[in-house]
Amino acid sequence: MITETMSKTVITSEHLAQAMTYTQYRELIDTLLAENKTTGTDHSEAMVEYTRMNAQRMRRVEKTAELDDELVDMMLRVQNKMIWVIVTEAWCGDAAQTVPALIKIADASPLIDVKLLLRDEHPEVIDAHLTNGGRSIPKLIVLDAETMEELGTWGPRPAVAQELFMNMKARAVPYNEFVEKLHGWYGRDRSKALLQEFKELIPQWGRLQPIEEQPMERF
Repeated sequence: MITETMSKTVITSEHLAQAMTYTQYRELIDTLLAENKTTGTDHSEAMVEYTRMNAQRMRRVEKTAELDDELVDMMLRVQNKMIWVIVTEAWCGDAAQTVPALIKIADASPLIDVKLLLRDEHPEVIDAHLTNGGRSIPKLIVLDAETMEELGTWGPRPAVAQELFMNMKARAVPYNEFVEKLHGWYGRDRSKALLQEFKELIPQWGRLQPIEEQPMERF
């Protein structure tokens, strides 16, 4: 998990007007796959196959990611309207493993609106939110819906997965082994690390209604 808090954002109302809902994003992926294409400009067989696998991963995460009562309660106590902008691409494996869980979290609050932007169509957005100098995705950018102030960011992957990623990168692990181990971790974790991280992040971004104290029972 890599997060930052900033006061300004490069995201404008024009960006939001061009953004997609998650449903539109999934429909776009299915439409492109039917044409043996993916998002972006590289429609090679390998990239299309990555996207096809990612569609399966998204379907799995949609079914398996479950918010516990604590997180649901926290989301229902959010008092400020937010816009969650997710920068993504269909061919990105990390996005497939995390974006559906992000959507489930946001959907638990009636005050959060989610918008998805494709990275390569909006380089100015991702270039203002680099990870270790790279255009890593997915990247969640949290905005105050009233002021458009940037409240914080998350991405491109949970902290444990990021540590695994960096360790394998430092050891120059072969690509196939790299991918197998990273996605193996996602499969075993079942979004638990991401959901736990958001229990810490939501209070930083949102104004939460206090938990009412329970009256003491009289004996």
